[in-house]
Amino acid sequence: MLNWSFNRSLMPSDASNPGDPTLDTLPPMPAPAPPRKSKIALALGGGAARGWAHIGVLRALEEEGIEVGMIAGTSIGALVGGCYLAGKLDELESFARSLTMRRIASLLDFTIRGSGLFGGMRLTKRMQEHLEDLAIEDLDRPFVAVATEVNSGHEVWINGGSLITALRASYALPGIFEPIKCNNRTLVDGALVNPVPVSVCRAYEEPLVVAVNLNYDLYGRSAVIKHSASQQKIDEHRQEDSAARLGLTGVMVQSFNIIQDRISRARLAGDPPDLALHPKLADIGLSEFHRAGEAIDRGYQEAKARIAEIQRMQDVVRAVR
Repeated sequence: MLNWSFNRSLMPSDASNPGDPTLDTLPPMPAPAPPRKSKIALALGGGAARGWAHIGVLRALEEEGIEVGMIAGTSIGALVGGCYLAGKLDELESFARSLTMRRIASLLDFTIRGSGLFGGMRLTKRMQEHLEDLAIEDLDRPFVAVATEVNSGHEVWINGGSLITALRASYALPGIFEPIKCNNRTLVDGALVNPVPVSVCRAYEEPLVVAVNLNYDLYGRSAVIKHSASQQKIDEHRQEDSAARLGLTGVMVQSFNIIQDRISRARLAGDPPDLALHPKLADIGLSEFHRAGEAIDRGYQEAKARIAEIQRMQDVVRAVR
């Protein structure tokens, strides 16, 4: 038969006895750890020189302790996002702020024999100084660069392999940079098909998606205008003056701005983010990379102004999970 007797001297003293000295020797109960905030997924949009604003957004998020769980980027959004996850944001910001119009020209290798005005090899050499041999799989968080297959029009999500190749493919603006050949595909700028890649973050089942749209304030909502051609001579004169002021490059840039804006609005209407940041960048042209300081500051200000909203959404996501 089992002996159920036990020695009371081994039991803790009665807590009801206030004079029990053993109570003073018990360690204090540790404070419960604060619940972890939900990480956010960032969809960083395209916009050429306006894309330096992404650096400011990331700086603001870091200051507030908001963790980024993944990044999907298009064009310069891929460049900034990839460098951030590679731990090279400081180097990229230093490079961006050092740009002048003369230095930009020195980085572009003009060509008339390829599929773009610039080969981009000088710029690639600069990236290789910091990102050479780094693969997307080496990053500590998921990263996707969006590109476009020029022969089929397919949207291409690059989530593995060489980080430099992925970035170059994503920002290969047609007519400006040469397309990138990768695994029998010819890839160009992802902004042609998905300027703000919220859909990529959704496909990765991210619960909280924050988009950064660089083109929101360029044109406003689209409109249909009924127009008469009865004033043809006057109209033609005005059109000639307008075209002369813009020039060939200006017309190309404005056309690309319109494409990005209209596609962005259509895609975001069908698959909206949980929060969209809209830095005020309409006065910064696509090619004005030397205005990096202004763009970075505006991205920072926009993110700082929306921090409370992001934190509130983090609380909601944490509560329902």
